[in-house]
Amino acid sequence: MTDRMPIIAGNWKMHRDHLEAIQLVQKLAYHLNPEDYEGQEVLVCPPFVSLRSIQTLIQSDKLPIGLGAQNCHDQDEGAFTGEISAGMLARLDVSYVLCGHSERRALFGETDEVVNAKVVAVQRHGLRPILCVGEVQEERESGRADEVVIDQLRGSLQGITISDAAELVIAYEPVWAIGTGLTATPDDAQQMCAVIRTELAALYSQPIADGVRIQYGGSVKPGNVRELMGQPDIDGALVGGASLSSEDFALIVGHRR
Repeated sequence: MTDRMPIIAGNWKMHRDHLEAIQLVQKLAYHLNPEDYEGQEVLVCPPFVSLRSIQTLIQSDKLPIGLGAQNCHDQDEGAFTGEISAGMLARLDVSYVLCGHSERRALFGETDEVVNAKVVAVQRHGLRPILCVGEVQEERESGRADEVVIDQLRGSLQGITISDAAELVIAYEPVWAIGTGLTATPDDAQQMCAVIRTELAALYSQPIADGVRIQYGGSVKPGNVRELMGQPDIDGALVGGASLSSEDFALIVGHRR
């Protein structure tokens, strides 16, 4: 057991309009028991267009649910049509921002350098990055999974100070397990999260590594969350498809019952 507070985050990706988003959070709040929030953070990451609606709902109903964003630009303002800055997110009471999700890396060409700039921007505005790292199936099958994840960590954390590193959340998401129904075994997930923690100790210090929370993401479901969360180096879950069901996400959040 550690004193790291678990964090369960739902990444809705490009799903649900703002009216559906309100309904989803209302249903989630209904399904959760007060003790489900105790000792852990619960977070939803809706599309940009729903952030204001969910912010208002959380505040008006005094819900103990945090608000996260799925992405941001690394600049504070400028001629970047279609982009959103970390400063804009901060004004909406967003507390976390996903940086370097595998879909951003694969579909939108985000390099470690781009991800690094976003991590810096997020922290500049007092928000906390959830830095995503993970290997594709070919890299795992060729025995390069550890190397790939370590390289992503090093590249994405260039210039991040010790004090800023302490505020990070790392999400290990094996790309081959995202949206495929495949899940890394608890042993596989634990092994990689331990690699990540060891690398954080090398980059910063053992106390920093011991304090950083590491999530697992990749087809997390009510049926596998308890065993995943039981691993010593897994401190939470980044949940995709299952977070779009209030019942399933509530079961994941309430896995300790």
